[in-house]
Amino acid sequence: MTDPRSFLYRDTLDPDNALRVTADVLAKADDGELFLQYRRAEAFGFDDGRLKTASYDTNAGFGLRAVSGEMTAFAHANELSEAAIRRAGETMALIDPSGATRAAPPARTNHRLYTDADPLDLIPFADKVNLCQTIDAAARARDPRVAQVSVSLSGTWSVVEVVRPDGFVATDVRPLVRLNVSIVAEANGRRETGTFGIGGRYLYDRLFEPATWNRAIDEALAQALVNLESVAAPAGEMTVLLGPGWPGVLLHEAIGHGLEGDFNRKGTSAFSGRIGEQVAARGLTVVDDGAIADRRGSLTIDDEGTPTRETILIEDGFLKGYMQDRLNARLMGVEPTGNGRRESYAHAPMPRMTNTFMKGGQDDPAELLSRVKKGIFAKSFGGGQVDIVSGKFVFSCTEAYLIEDGRLGAPIKGATLIGDGPSVLTRVQGIGNDMALDEGIGVCGKGGQSVPAGVGQPTLLVGGLTVGGTAAG
Repeated sequence: MTDPRSFLYRDTLDPDNALRVTADVLAKADDGELFLQYRRAEAFGFDDGRLKTASYDTNAGFGLRAVSGEMTAFAHANELSEAAIRRAGETMALIDPSGATRAAPPARTNHRLYTDADPLDLIPFADKVNLCQTIDAAARARDPRVAQVSVSLSGTWSVVEVVRPDGFVATDVRPLVRLNVSIVAEANGRRETGTFGIGGRYLYDRLFEPATWNRAIDEALAQALVNLESVAAPAGEMTVLLGPGWPGVLLHEAIGHGLEGDFNRKGTSAFSGRIGEQVAARGLTVVDDGAIADRRGSLTIDDEGTPTRETILIEDGFLKGYMQDRLNARLMGVEPTGNGRRESYAHAPMPRMTNTFMKGGQDDPAELLSRVKKGIFAKSFGGGQVDIVSGKFVFSCTEAYLIEDGRLGAPIKGATLIGDGPSVLTRVQGIGNDMALDEGIGVCGKGGQSVPAGVGQPTLLVGGLTVGGTAAG
């Protein structure tokens, strides 16, 4: 196998040059790094029974950052050469030294959470197209009500290296694959959609297993057929039972961003200055863990070179800590948590979530359902909007059901959940023993940057959530 670093060091740049130039241009800084990246990506879109799109691209470049106090200087280029790095270093010279002690380098790690292998090279182009075609045909054969099938398959392979002026160097090789199936079912003049996606930091072979792609078809079709039977959603304040796994996206958005270090250092989060306070119902524990093998949101090291780990954010209802990059951790007098992330070499790092989830509790999910006299069960979510400062959110349900006298009733369409993260945490009335992580499709946006992320939770009983619907409550 070709050394992955050879994609970073070619032409005029070699590892010794990179170390020397980084030490030169960041000599005045308290902290900072040279971030090198090579990335290749491909995507296939199969729609209406034929291949509609196929794309492939590669890019490479560096980001150079100097930090002094609260000030950051950042420059980037899509040229991996010593000359280009020195030109970028002219920007670094504009910051004034703070006089503070230079920040210590990150700890080193030998753990590896995923393979170095490149998923794109291991399976021929024709086989990837054939998989999409096979899924399309199998989905159409499942049920006569299937009117349309869309299949997308994508993969990326990225090599990154963090080079610091103190001589610290850390390399990470990151695979990522994803399969999505969307099915439109039609009956009696009505059309409804169901979707399912799966992925992670592994190779395509997992997605090519018949058990995997058949499950994707079954789940997408089941959701579409359920939605064909759906009735208008009620509106008003009611008890909501959230399913395990992907509904953790509500937790991610409604409170996760509010627990990132930058918002708390600046005092703009609803959780600012509340370490040690009870912020949630007892029994509720939320963590961010970037060190779970093969997960979409996992990283062996973050984009500053810090090893990832489990960070306890809320424990038994009490706020324990925030997710930190190096800059905010230093200014807040705490340790970095391995949450310094960037979309690419062209972006500066900031505190970001990896895999953020609520741990399981003691309650039987069936017993939680039996407690609900009248409410809704939200099994899956689509898009949502959140105000990070207040934690206010609006989420649309893609699969949800009425609950009447402790039993699931008719599926409902058009339900939205409205509330704010901090108060939702205090309204949790039951925590299931069935914690599940999502299937590996999450994308998180912040400050104009998108990164892969994971979510998860157990079945959760929440009292008094506002449901926006299309029928009177």
